[in-house]
Amino acid sequence: MSVLSNSTKQVLQSPSPLSMEKQDVHTTKKQEKKVGSDDISNTQRVWTSLVSGAIAGALAKTTIAPLDRTKINFQISNQPFSAKAAVRFLVNTLKTEGLLSLWRGNSATMVRIVPYSAVQFTAHEQWKRILGINGSEREKPGLNFLAGSLAGITSQGITYPLDLMRARMAVTQKAEYKTLRQIFVRIYVEEGILAYYRGFTATLLGVIPYAGCSFFTYDLLRNLLNVHTVAIPGFSTSLICGAIAGMVAQTSSYPLDIVRRRMQTSAIHGPMNSQHYHTITSTVTKIYKEEGIMAFYKGLSMNWVKGPIAVGISFATHDLIRDALRKLIISENTSSKT
Repeated sequence: MSVLSNSTKQVLQSPSPLSMEKQDVHTTKKQEKKVGSDDISNTQRVWTSLVSGAIAGALAKTTIAPLDRTKINFQISNQPFSAKAAVRFLVNTLKTEGLLSLWRGNSATMVRIVPYSAVQFTAHEQWKRILGINGSEREKPGLNFLAGSLAGITSQGITYPLDLMRARMAVTQKAEYKTLRQIFVRIYVEEGILAYYRGFTATLLGVIPYAGCSFFTYDLLRNLLNVHTVAIPGFSTSLICGAIAGMVAQTSSYPLDIVRRRMQTSAIHGPMNSQHYHTITSTVTKIYKEEGIMAFYKGLSMNWVKGPIAVGISFATHDLIRDALRKLIISENTSSKT
């Protein structure tokens, strides 16, 4: 009887084929999750983020290049901004210089934005890793904001001279500055090496709230949507969250964007004009005295159109390409192990 009862217990306790199959599926899912988070080296994380960030930045900036050129022209002039004035500028540019002139300076933008966007997205991911906030953005909002700001500072510090040259190309006639190389040489000969970083302090002061708010808002919205399981496709979610993040970030840093544009392009109008825009204080004072407080928000309404579009496209494209590349790496790693 004891032998029979023991054998019966063993039969009852032994897992059925169905339960074993369920366990195997559960184990496979756990392994897949582990592969998704652990089976990519940091080097692979860096290069996938660099590639996806570069493509995302190029696509976003090319899309809104005509609006960008229009905004810069109003930022550096005394002419009041309005929707009619912006449309008039676009129409006049089309008539006098042709369609492609609306993308004038975009080659310089690409030279800058490709490394800038690549470095910014990569730096943000790495700063989050260093600060220990990967996956815990909601619990550490202050550190998440800091990671975004540090990413902006990192990318801006590396690519700033290219941003200055792009601004010069956007506000001059083609005959004056034909190529990026010509601008580079002329700035060095006529203004000296320090001119490559004219307006850099104002840029840094602006990029801290801009990049901080941008990444912080994007991560916050994405996490909220994931928690509440809103049924929106991944690319659409990134596009919407990125657009809102872009609007918040643009508004928070826009006055300093006006200041840096004036400082970057002041030398075009001669040395006498340049001395009034030599420092942040003198630039702010001159703009306020001559144009009033609202001059610091000139063109902001256009930024509310182009900013969300650019940032939304940038975030969505980056996430889409990055995730696709990493899934490819994971699948290759998994197949090589089996």
